[in-house]
Amino acid sequence: MSSPTTGTRPGPAPEQDTPVLTHRQIMAILSGLLLGMFLGALDQTIVSTAIRTIADDLDGFSLQAWATTAFLITSTISTPLYGKLSDMYGRRPFFIAAIAIFVVGSALCGISSSMYELAAFRALQGLGAGGLMSLALTIIADIVPARERARYQAYFMMVFGTSSVLGPVAGGFLSGQDSIIGLAGWRWIFWINVPLGILAMVVVVKNLKLAKRTTKHRIDWPGALMLILCLVPVLIVAEQGRTWGWGSGASLLCYALGVAGLIGFVLAERAYGEEALLPLRMFTGRTFVVGSLGSLILGMGMFGGFAVLPQYLQVVKGSTPTEGGLQMLPIVLGIMSASLFAGRFIARTGKYKVLPVVGTGLMVIALFLFSRVGADTPVWQTMIVMLVMGWGLGGNMQPMILAVQNAAKRTEIGVATSSVTFFRQMGGTLGTAVFLSILFSTLPRNIADEYETAGAQPAFQAGLADAGLDQAGLQTTLARALDNTSLLSGLPAAVTHPFKMGFTDSTSLIYVVAATVMLLGFITVLFLPSLPLRGAGGPPAGASPAGTTDGGAGTAVAAAAAPVAAAGAPVTPATTVSPVTHGRGGGDDVEPGELTERIRSGVQAAKAAQRSVADLAAETARREAALDSAVENLRDLGLDEHSIEAALGEDAATPRGRHAGLPQDRPLTAADAAQPEHLGAQN
Repeated sequence: MSSPTTGTRPGPAPEQDTPVLTHRQIMAILSGLLLGMFLGALDQTIVSTAIRTIADDLDGFSLQAWATTAFLITSTISTPLYGKLSDMYGRRPFFIAAIAIFVVGSALCGISSSMYELAAFRALQGLGAGGLMSLALTIIADIVPARERARYQAYFMMVFGTSSVLGPVAGGFLSGQDSIIGLAGWRWIFWINVPLGILAMVVVVKNLKLAKRTTKHRIDWPGALMLILCLVPVLIVAEQGRTWGWGSGASLLCYALGVAGLIGFVLAERAYGEEALLPLRMFTGRTFVVGSLGSLILGMGMFGGFAVLPQYLQVVKGSTPTEGGLQMLPIVLGIMSASLFAGRFIARTGKYKVLPVVGTGLMVIALFLFSRVGADTPVWQTMIVMLVMGWGLGGNMQPMILAVQNAAKRTEIGVATSSVTFFRQMGGTLGTAVFLSILFSTLPRNIADEYETAGAQPAFQAGLADAGLDQAGLQTTLARALDNTSLLSGLPAAVTHPFKMGFTDSTSLIYVVAATVMLLGFITVLFLPSLPLRGAGGPPAGASPAGTTDGGAGTAVAAAAAPVAAAGAPVTPATTVSPVTHGRGGGDDVEPGELTERIRSGVQAAKAAQRSVADLAAETARREAALDSAVENLRDLGLDEHSIEAALGEDAATPRGRHAGLPQDRPLTAADAAQPEHLGAQN
């Protein structure tokens, strides 16, 4: 904004720690953030459909799971580290570093000559991916006020949904090519990240300018090491437990190491206090606890469902990976439409709690409907359920992150955002492991039951005869089909139908379990507090941070003292506090802690409105001074009063009352702006 003309008095500056950016500036920054997030989200799905082709080419079929596990371990562990370090030293260098690490890891993955090399390079790639998603969401929280932030976060959810579907399509297409420019097609799955990553880095370096942070901190290395000790064995057993056996010696060792690491992590965080990697104080805030637990449950239901749905489409419906990805487009459409609606709803109303409640409810309904999908269900009906699932996801994910960011202190937005992302990733890992374990443990029995039922049917017997199979040959074929379902494509439909029925029996059980888990998530989200949305850069003075209990216990005296504390004045034992009188809508059954929070929120809303009035008064005075200056310039050019009034109106030549006659050494105040008649009389 230009400097005010002589004679004006600047109004109070808004309480804000971040620069005010235009929509165009935000979108320029957002383009780089979206590219970075797209890289991380896409890589989680694009490799899944190509891993078998990669393993065959590198002669490492039995080692293929480690390529996925290595990426998962490093990306999950690094997520909270990025959040804490960016709170301490700034977002920009760590987001740029995350992109660089991811690009280097992707380039190295493309030149891997063995599965061991690929697993190592995937681990490096995961170190970068851990910061791409959480830091992108954190940076938006730094530059956009909470109420407007939801509109921009909707773009992230759209990118996330698109990558979830585009990944399998692109992975299936590239891995299906024998060679591209003389190199194996699967290698381009990784190399495609290089130009996109470089473009994202150029955009971020050029447009992202944030204030530097110079405060000295201790780095919580013990907490980081204990977190690694806790998570690495847990993630390994989640991925390998089905192969090892959940009660095997290796699994039991992983459980023990995980528990030991968790105990060590809690002790380290307690010792480091406010400088801990994840301050334990944050778990006393109801918003943080509900947001983290809700994200954990959401991740279990979402990623667990995504792990099974593509297999249903490919095994039961005979779709190729590319066709299966396209058939899942309704999920993307649902996420996009619901995210856009959520952003506009929050910007218009300032409310967010209703969205995750409704979104989780829709996910419960969708998962239950998925459990009713059978082998003979038309694909178009399944796609309708996918749309409902997408609506639930789009209405859930961004408001949950927004709620936790809004409740966090400005200095802990990185930790808060990365924690929500971390818990969602952990939920996805655990959900995928549990649901796939259910699938493969129940599948043989369900298939055997379906073939036993179909054995006496004439159509089945005719199919066996056409395929040239007896019972022994059928059993051998079925055993091989459990590892390679492509064998089913060469059998008559009457022979493969019982296999598909058994498969859907197992997936139906999975979706019933997922719906039950998501129902717990729905109950959890009901306890999410609904706090007023604040501006960018941190909560207003006195707002309840994530480290305080949102609905914390208190007394009536504390509730009455809330306005004093919210205004920034200390409440001492000598402070005289009048008894609380319930006003409109107060109710005599309001808990003291809840009343404290309501009063505090009300004071902050009033202070925000008060600042807006003062800002408006200052801006009005500035514009009036500019008009006076312009009129005076017309006089200097020789126009008389009659000519000025004819051009601009009868009162244009009259000096503005709100600033005319003010002493030059006194700044304009909101009181001056509120008393135009009095100030005019002074002139």
